[in-house]
Amino acid sequence: MGLFDSKEWHEVATVGEFEETDRKLVDLGGEKQIGLFKVDGQFHAVSAWCSHQRMSLISGDLAGCELTCPFHGARFDIRNGQQLSLPATKPIPTFKVKIEGEKILVKA
Repeated sequence: MGLFDSKEWHEVATVGEFEETDRKLVDLGGEKQIGLFKVDGQFHAVSAWCSHQRMSLISGDLAGCELTCPFHGARFDIRNGQQLSLPATKPIPTFKVKIEGEKILVKA
């Protein structure tokens, strides 16, 4: 495993950033763009890209923990990345989240 293959914790946001919104796009460079979502006081991090046609999920409708792709309507569970409807046939990657004081960290 190379240096860039290992997963490490990245500080990506603060809890206060989520007072006015339920989401944030986190760009960790390269292919790592993550959607960070807050639902019922819990934070969830998933790939910002739909597994169907690599379209951005960040502006999709969020109902509970169900995120809908704004382009073709594929739905995903942001808790585990599982696809819930066609046209997606594969899940999206998820990332661990932890809170340290006001800091939100994602393992990616």
